[in-house]
Amino acid sequence: MPKAMLVALIILAFIILILAVSFIADFRFNQNVKREVGELFNNVNNQGEIIQKADLEGLPPIVQKWLVQSQVVGKERIRTVRLRQSVFMRLKEDGAWMPAEAEQYFTIDEPGFIWKAKVRMAPLLYFTGRDMYNKGKGHMLIKVLSLIKVADAKGKEIDQGAMLRYLAETAWFPTAALSSYIKWEEIDANSARATMSYAGITASGVFTFNEKGEVLSLVAERYGEFNGQYLMKTWSVLMGENKEFNGIRIPARGEVIWKLDTGDYNWFDLEIIDIEYNKPGVY
Repeated sequence: MPKAMLVALIILAFIILILAVSFIADFRFNQNVKREVGELFNNVNNQGEIIQKADLEGLPPIVQKWLVQSQVVGKERIRTVRLRQSVFMRLKEDGAWMPAEAEQYFTIDEPGFIWKAKVRMAPLLYFTGRDMYNKGKGHMLIKVLSLIKVADAKGKEIDQGAMLRYLAETAWFPTAALSSYIKWEEIDANSARATMSYAGITASGVFTFNEKGEVLSLVAERYGEFNGQYLMKTWSVLMGENKEFNGIRIPARGEVIWKLDTGDYNWFDLEIIDIEYNKPGVY
């Protein structure tokens, strides 16, 4: 057998082996996330409480306007959420955009979420990510080919960041604005500060709305990892393209931006493909 052919066969066999191992690792990764989602949903109270206009009293006028235009009044209080996203992300300011498919699960009475994504880096090369916020603690896990761990982040900075992520994403399940762990303060006719306190941690951000009461953005000071260290930076989520899903109007698109000394670093773009409320199960 020619040497070149032998080398090609060895390379092909190696690629097949890596793909087979990755397939098994991917299955295990998804099973672990499925188990975690089951644990997140384990103690959900699915009582069918209906949101009344009186429930909005005491909130800043623009927040009340947001909830009314979201069409939550007269609907069941949202206690769990599951959704699918189409995502593009990049890992550095001048990095290439990478496509991803993502699922996310939320609980509201006790705030928490699990986000799972598969990010395509190149042909046959991907990484899986699982971001979690549960019982006031955040945890980010990233594995190349679902096999090689490259990030396993925990700690107070991750807890604060996960809390702010949850707070921003309440735009997709507006009845969470009525939760006792979120306090609202009017800033002006089109903005209000939301302060979330849970499990000994407090974080806040400013929501801005348009004249219709639709959410435009959240801006907050959030911990992020930059050059190997955690720093507090301005973090913003821009929202738009409002659509109705299962009777609730929410922003279907979002951009996540870090305000850095070098300029705006837009690293994450998303579109909500599907969202379901009060269906506490894995897709």
